[in-house]
Amino acid sequence: MSDDTQPERGNGGEAVRDLHRRLLDAGHQVANTEVAAGVFGTDTEIHLRQFQAERGLREHGRLDNTTLAALIEAGYHLGDRNLYLHSPLMRGDDVADLQLRLGSLGFDAGRIDSVFGPETARALLDFQRNTGLAADGIAGHETVLGLHQLASRQSGQTPVAQVRELDQLRHTEIGLKNHRVALGQFGSCAALAAAVARQLRAQGAQVVSLDHPDEEYQARSANGFAAELYLGLHIETTFFSRIQYFSTEGFHSAGGLRLAQRCVSALTGSLQGDCEVQGMRLPILRATRMPAVLCALGPPTSVVQATSELGEALTEAVAAWVHDPVSLASD
Repeated sequence: MSDDTQPERGNGGEAVRDLHRRLLDAGHQVANTEVAAGVFGTDTEIHLRQFQAERGLREHGRLDNTTLAALIEAGYHLGDRNLYLHSPLMRGDDVADLQLRLGSLGFDAGRIDSVFGPETARALLDFQRNTGLAADGIAGHETVLGLHQLASRQSGQTPVAQVRELDQLRHTEIGLKNHRVALGQFGSCAALAAAVARQLRAQGAQVVSLDHPDEEYQARSANGFAAELYLGLHIETTFFSRIQYFSTEGFHSAGGLRLAQRCVSALTGSLQGDCEVQGMRLPILRATRMPAVLCALGPPTSVVQATSELGEALTEAVAAWVHDPVSLASD
């Protein structure tokens, strides 16, 4: 989970002024004293933490690459620019808004992940054809106006991609045998990852083990492996554990939520602190194309001491989810 150097507390200069401008665009007004001086002070860190919490990111108050990307994306609003399939892929809150509006109308734009990919392009073309608009695959002024006129975000409507994910899960083959699992860790969980991989393989699963600090790299590798689920492991210096799945405004991964619940049920009692489910927008959860969870486990001493027990618990959770990926753990 590495990041390149970015401005941090105590720094000043143009990079910090840019941070202040982006925070303001995202609805966070840093104290005038820090803005005028162009310094990264206490209030800047407070607002940065608040922004990270709103976006489902790690709340550490530092401007890492993931947070900077989220700030850039937050500056785009639907209608500000034309959206279309482009290389590199267009990203932003305007894309997420478009995906959510299309999905609420029954046009499958894929996951609400703020990335304008082929699924979003197809859904946009379908919408334009069905509403008599020019079918050019560009979300410009007329298309955005048409979306607003037909239905602004329809309250209570589940995006079609979320419904599709559950339907696909209902038709998956039950059992771990030959199930394709991507198992990732970020340098702190090698022993635990090895234990889980060994036990999953013993039950017939096909496992690819990923050990790389970059979340986007792990996501690409899991996608390339055509994994049917991703299980990530990470140790945090906290006294509690969080099992995280992909969730954003108006959308969540149905399979990820259920897998996270299975993990919490299996892990409860094996760690010293509490263990809870948490919806997040972390890159590893957003970029994987299959149900995915990241197990952020703590405290470190408890995780290390319970490696064998935790390996068994996580294997049990995966097996339970594969056997029944649709039911909520509380059902």
